[in-house]
This record gives sequence, structure tokens and C-alpha cells, in this order.
Amino acid sequence: MSLAAVLRRSPGDRAGHALLTAAVLAALVIVVSFLSLAVGPSGFTPVRAATLLFGLGGDASAANARDALIVWEIRLPRTLLGLGVGAGLAVSGAVMQGLFRNPLADPGLVGVTAGAALAAVSTIVLGSGFLLPILGDRIFYALPVSAFAGGLVTTVLLYGIATRQGRTSVATMLLAGIAIGALAGAATGMLIFISDDRQLRDFTFWTLGSLAGATWEKVAIAGVFLTFVLATIPQLAAGLDALLLGEGEARHLGVPVQAMKRVAIFAVAAAVGASVAVAGPIGFVGIVVPHLLRLAIGPRHVGLLPTSALLGASLLVGADMVARTVVAPAELPIGIVTAILGAPFFLWLLLRQRSIVDL
Repeated sequence: MSLAAVLRRSPGDRAGHALLTAAVLAALVIVVSFLSLAVGPSGFTPVRAATLLFGLGGDASAANARDALIVWEIRLPRTLLGLGVGAGLAVSGAVMQGLFRNPLADPGLVGVTAGAALAAVSTIVLGSGFLLPILGDRIFYALPVSAFAGGLVTTVLLYGIATRQGRTSVATMLLAGIAIGALAGAATGMLIFISDDRQLRDFTFWTLGSLAGATWEKVAIAGVFLTFVLATIPQLAAGLDALLLGEGEARHLGVPVQAMKRVAIFAVAAAVGASVAVAGPIGFVGIVVPHLLRLAIGPRHVGLLPTSALLGASLLVGADMVARTVVAPAELPIGIVTAILGAPFFLWLLLRQRSIVDL
């Protein structure tokens, strides 16, 4: 019997629910995106934002030019970045939960966030002395580039530790990720200890996550990685479904388990690394979104992965709207909003899964 036939007979197959959910979430993405363009201290409506976006204003006044500038140069890049980061984090969470066969898994388990944070704080604390004379005005790009490089190096290191004789142990990768995360945290703490007040403020704000620094350059850089990942990951859906039965069973069904693990691990590293590089570490999206959808549409990844991308994008853009309006004219870091929303859900999930994790 083929892999597709086995998966079609799964009792968790709710293809109709998945299609309906995907359609609803696609509409939600459109609605939330237009609201994101309109919400803010400028006070114009979603209709006005759409008019400015599609060039239908027809008014050459200074006020119209100002509003168009707000939409095109501030809010549109911020919205697009939020959509991409939210989709990347949520899909990464779904892949990690399938790879570890545990709904409590999170993209941070692969060590990307810890490595990216260490690289970022190194740039903030140490970079101003030797990078500024070299890069000049381009010093602005050093933080996202270093954060992405730190996450990628950490992932390559973890993959090397966990791979032996051509096979990658997910359990070894988890344990190694915890150890390397602890070491990276200790190194980060040491750098924070020697930083001055300005560097400490910069790093503290970065670690809480924010889309406030969104630019078209960041959208382009992150978009290359996130688009590639979001196009690649759905091809892992059937293999991840088979992996839920166990690695041995997946091999018997013809799944190239080792190759799939390799692609999944590096895809998660690219998505999370790019997201952390442009927006800082943002928690709970990767664990909350896939689990909510798994409850609604079942465990099959052919529906879970695209719907995770849609809901993750909507959730992060919505959280960003809350972050920039709840204490206006000031702005909350978006990581605080996602933590407030996600932490109670995580505790509920942990209690619900006590029998699985044996707590």
C-alpha cells in the first residue's frame, strides 16, 4: 500500500475542514493587512489606506503626500515583514512538532534563537569599536546579518553533533541544543555585564522583538529566505505525516527519513534565523499556532503547514497592531504581546499534555 493511501485512511484526515479553514484564514490575512495599514496615530480609515495604496488619492496636497508616505514607506513594509515573520515562525513550529513528534516542540529547540541572540549582542557590545570605521553608514545592517549568521552557525554545529554515520538523532539534537543554548546564554550574559547603558538599552529592546525598524531593505533580505522556506517546507508534508508513525515505519513506507530531517532542520534554521535577524526573538508563535490548528483540522501536515503560515501571519500582524496602539504614542515590543497571549495557552497545553511528557 502506498504512503498516500495509508495517510488518506488516517482517522485524523479532515481535508474539508482544512480547505475551509485555509479559505477563512486567507480572508483574515487580507483583512488584518488592510487594518494594519490604517491603524495608528495618523487616524485614517482602511478605505483611505487602500486608496493611498493603489494610487487612487488624486490629491496633490501636502497632507495627501504625507499620508501616502506613511502607507508606502512605514506601514506597508512593516505589514509585509510581519506577514513573513509570522508565517515563517508558525510553519517552523509545525515542522519542529512533526519532527520531534511532540506538540510542545518549538523552533527555539534547534538553538537558532540562542545563537542569533549571542551574535546580535556581540555586534551591539563589541561592534561599535571595530565595525563602525569599516562599515560607516552601513553599520545599520550589521545587526540583522550577524543575527542570521549566528543562528546558521549554531544550527550547522548542532547538526554536526547530532549526525553520526550518516544518521541524525533528533533526541541528540534536542539535548545538544539545550547545552549550546545554555552556553550561548552565559556568553550573552557576560557581554551584557560589560556593556554600557546605551548598549544595554539597544540589546534589551532587540531581545523583546519589534517590527518598528521595518524597511524595504529588510523586507527584501528576509523575503528571499522566507519565500524559499515557505515554498520548500510543504513538500515535506507527506514525510512528516509518515514520521508520526515512527522512523522505522516511515522508512518502510519509502520516506527518505535522513534527507527529510536534513531539509527540515535547515529550513527551520533559515526561517527562524531570518525572522530573528529582522525582528528579534519573538516567542510562542511557533508553538501556539500549529497546536490550535491541529485541534481544528487534524494532524495531517498537507493542511497544517499552509494554514499555519496563514494564521501565523495574521496573528503577528494583529499583535503588532496591539503593540503600537495599546500604549500610544509609545509602542510595546511585540514580544511582550505574543508572550501575554501565548504563555497562558502554553501552560494550558502543558497541563493538557502531562500524560505525554510524563510530568
